Parts: sequence; structure tokens; C-alpha cells
Amino acid sequence: MEAATDRMPMRVLVFSASHREASLNTRLARLAIEALEATDVEVDAATMADFDCVSYDGDLEASVGIPEPAQEFARRIEGSDGFIICSPEYNSSMPGVLKNAIDWTSRLKPQPFAAAHCLLMSASPSMVGGNRSLWSLRQPLEHLGTRVHPDMFSLAQAHTAFGDDGQLANEQLGGRLRGLVTAWVDVVEATKHYPCAKARWVEFLGEHPEPVLDRVQ
Repeated sequence: MEAATDRMPMRVLVFSASHREASLNTRLARLAIEALEATDVEVDAATMADFDCVSYDGDLEASVGIPEPAQEFARRIEGSDGFIICSPEYNSSMPGVLKNAIDWTSRLKPQPFAAAHCLLMSASPSMVGGNRSLWSLRQPLEHLGTRVHPDMFSLAQAHTAFGDDGQLANEQLGGRLRGLVTAWVDVVEATKHYPCAKARWVEFLGEHPEPVLDRVQ
């Protein structure tokens, strides 16, 4: 795929929500990075270890403050035009370490997820490819005002999906991944560089906009 040389300057944060070095989602994240680089986008490659925090504790927050990994997560989000998470599926949901990082980071003011663009991906040996983890992940992100892309990518039977070269053995799937990343980048670019294309993504959940309740700031 040829680079989109007329692309406006953009930067995207990418990370796998798994600590395991040989994680299938880490391998998927590498493919997402390659797809981004093919669209002439600057990539900020991170790991889950960069954002891993002690379990959330309101008393700890009050006495010590926000942990440095959560502050780093916020800095990396704010320093990017969008972020991609490749998440494994644990018991039909997202990993606890990822939810914990989101919970801590959301406590910052202003919280960094509001109006941030996000693309969700997953890989799993199961037939649903970790898709259930992505639906559980959408809920807190969208609640915080993140503009989560409508389409997601879930790689089923991922333990057999990668070739020796690290690419997807099924070229049709590889094309779908690259097409999805490119389409998402187009949306993010339009929102950043062409104000007339901006739209309100915040979904109101019926809560009265009081400081105690309002998570979209």
C-alpha cells in the first residue's frame, strides 16, 4: 500500500492491553501500526505496562493523588489525535488492568477521554475474536465522551491467523484491517483539520448535568 503523501500531520497512540510478550493482541497492534504508517501517520507505540496502576482507591487518590502511569496515559492521549487499543477478552469482558487504568485516568481534570477519537481491535483464539471485550470497553469510553469508531476489528482463531512473517495469512482479513484503519484515520483527520466536518458525539444517558455526575468534561 502506498503512503498517503497528502495526509495532514497526525499522531496516533497504539497499544495492546496485554502484558504478555507473545500476546496475540500485541501482534495485532503491530499490524495496526503498519497500517497507520502506510497512511503517513506518526505512531506513538506504547505498552500496557506504561499505564498500569495500583487498584483504584478513592482514599489513595485523596491522600497521594493520581498515579504517574495514569498521568502518563493522559499525556499520551492528549499528545495524539486518536488512539487504538487492541484488547484481549477475559471472561467475556475487557482486562481488569485496562479498566483500572481508564478509571484512574478519568479522575484527572479535565479528563482526557472527552472528544478523543478511538478505534477498538481485538484478537482471540475463540470464534468471536474477543469481540465481547470490545463491547464492554465501549461503555466506559463512550460514557467519558470518547468518539469510539462505529466499526471494530475482531480477529477470530487468532492463534492460527498469523503467518511466519507476522502478517495475517488471510489476505482478505488483512485488507479489511488496513481498510478499517484508513477509514478511521480519514475521520480523525477530517475532525482535526476541517472544522465544518465536526459533529457532537456525546451520548446523553439521562443524567442531570451536575458536577458529581458529569463525566464528559
